[in-house]
Amino acid sequence: MIDVLVVDDDFRVAEINAAYVAKVPGFRVVSRAHTAAQALSILERDHVDLVLLDHYLPDETGLTLVRRLRQRGHPADVIMVTAARDVSTVRTAMRYGALQYLVKPFSFSGLRSKLESYAALRRTLEGVGGGRGEAGQEQVDQIFAALRTAESGPAAGLPKGHSAPTADVIRHVLSAAEGPLSAHDVAARAGLSRSTAQRYLKYLEGAGRISLSLKYGDTGRPEHRYAWAGLRTEPSR
Repeated sequence: MIDVLVVDDDFRVAEINAAYVAKVPGFRVVSRAHTAAQALSILERDHVDLVLLDHYLPDETGLTLVRRLRQRGHPADVIMVTAARDVSTVRTAMRYGALQYLVKPFSFSGLRSKLESYAALRRTLEGVGGGRGEAGQEQVDQIFAALRTAESGPAAGLPKGHSAPTADVIRHVLSAAEGPLSAHDVAARAGLSRSTAQRYLKYLEGAGRISLSLKYGDTGRPEHRYAWAGLRTEPSR
């Protein structure tokens, strides 16, 4: 079993997240915490494999807690589960070693896919010398690819001519946005040409990973606007 610590300042949200975790085979919640101090105390006392960590905590941010954990040598892995959408927070989470980043609000299937990809990563690591041996380049590539290939996210099952890194960039842009974006906005924020952004947006919308809404202007011709599937969107007039 993979032991999970759920950290969220909202008691109700923590209970919901814990109930979600309990529904995924191979995972169990060992404790809940509502502050960074509580989480740190639990991690120093109990065995925890994985922390589902909110960024907005009352005593310090989740990212600050992650940095403290690494400084103290705590081995627990971290998946950020938060409403923080700004790219700087996402980038810092990656820099501190968070394995996944799940933006609120999310569905059970969204969390389940993150947990299943994490379990796949652990299996891959254990398959390389029992998790303690040395790895050649092929094994290293397998380890770094485990999260991506196991996850039913934007990078999974991409058609020919589409790259996983580009799909991930668009995912981060849309997840970090406060509302729906036009193809022009996505292209500008992702550093892509508009035609490339439109091609990926069309695929992701067809795959059900993003939602499409329409914004009507004075000309009467609606502008297509895109949002990550977890975001609520309404047509604008």
